[in-house]
Amino acid sequence: MELLDAMRTTGTCRYFDEADVPDDVLYDAFDAARFGPQGGNRQPARWVLVRDQATKRALADLYLPRWRVYTAPGGRREEAVKTPVGPANDFAENFANIPIIGVLCAKIASLYVTDKDLDRTSVVGGASIYPHMQNVCLALRDKGVATAVTTFLCADEPAVRELLGIPADYLTAAHLGIGYPAKKFPTKLRRGPVSEFVFTERFGAPLFDAQPGI
Repeated sequence: MELLDAMRTTGTCRYFDEADVPDDVLYDAFDAARFGPQGGNRQPARWVLVRDQATKRALADLYLPRWRVYTAPGGRREEAVKTPVGPANDFAENFANIPIIGVLCAKIASLYVTDKDLDRTSVVGGASIYPHMQNVCLALRDKGVATAVTTFLCADEPAVRELLGIPADYLTAAHLGIGYPAKKFPTKLRRGPVSEFVFTERFGAPLFDAQPGI
């Protein structure tokens, strides 16, 4: 499919079909994704693809308590976003039934974290990880495979590391639900207009005239 079409329709899949994704489809997606930009071409990303039902259940047992705290009345989600919780809750409750859970790891020594000493949350290390992950999502979309990115389990990194045999010198950066969608891919994702996030010369000065978001 066309790249721009893939970019506009690679949303978060909440409902997956039970069918497995063949290894050759996965290989083609990861083969394409490896060309994503990364600092110094250090290639820090590693993936553990989990199909085993018992292991997925163990991951779900870690995931669900954190999700329930997040979505409880007065919880963090209530402050952060106002969208309906239903589909996201269905995703969480069925986490163990996702065909494949991809655990994205990265070698810590290969991340050059230039913002680690600033008085705010550090994010720069992700610049060598998340473009690669988005390439995976886009390449899978090209094959008709849906994805859902979540970072809740990163808070349980020690338990995930032990469960999957991840070495101590690797961090976990995200978990990716992978599978064929139970529903059609979206044709229109809701996003704010370009005028709200692209500025000229100084922060807050829109480069483009206001247009409605969709």
